[in-house]
Amino acid sequence: MHETELSDGIITLSPLRLEDVDAHLKGEDELLVRWLNGGPGTREGVEAYFRHCREQWATAGPLRAFGIRAGDDKVLAGTVDLRFTGEGLAPGQVNVAYGLYPSWRGHGLATRAVLLASRYAAAEGAREAVIQVDPENPASAAVALRAGFTPGRRAHGDAARLDRYVGDLRENPPDHAC
Repeated sequence: MHETELSDGIITLSPLRLEDVDAHLKGEDELLVRWLNGGPGTREGVEAYFRHCREQWATAGPLRAFGIRAGDDKVLAGTVDLRFTGEGLAPGQVNVAYGLYPSWRGHGLATRAVLLASRYAAAEGAREAVIQVDPENPASAAVALRAGFTPGRRAHGDAARLDRYVGDLRENPPDHAC
């Protein structure tokens, strides 16, 4: 598998790997469980998911899961996932989901990760990036807006009503300042 690495000089995105499991489990908190993970992680569950992510990279599957790495030593600060297929996505759309560990929040890293991941998605042929946010999660909505996404229609799925933010990747892939 070719190791994809994307950087803006502040953060680096690279595929999640099994060596990230401990850092992920240490970084998981109530907000990540509530907004992103759907439940507290276990070692076995996180290892299985990270193996699945590696398989998706190796087979060019529809999921690209990146670790968000910060600093010269590229410490795992969170994750950003791209899903090129899924419920509610039209052809050419990619879903973007992200989360940072508590000590890394509030520094613009999620916005940077969304911008880098969106550029990757555009290079892979996506025309629009979609971020779906629970209306009770204003921090995630703020990331979408800072990354240049515009509010779209409200999505209804899995009994949850989610606000959609859409970024056009065709003419002007997002490159806004963080």
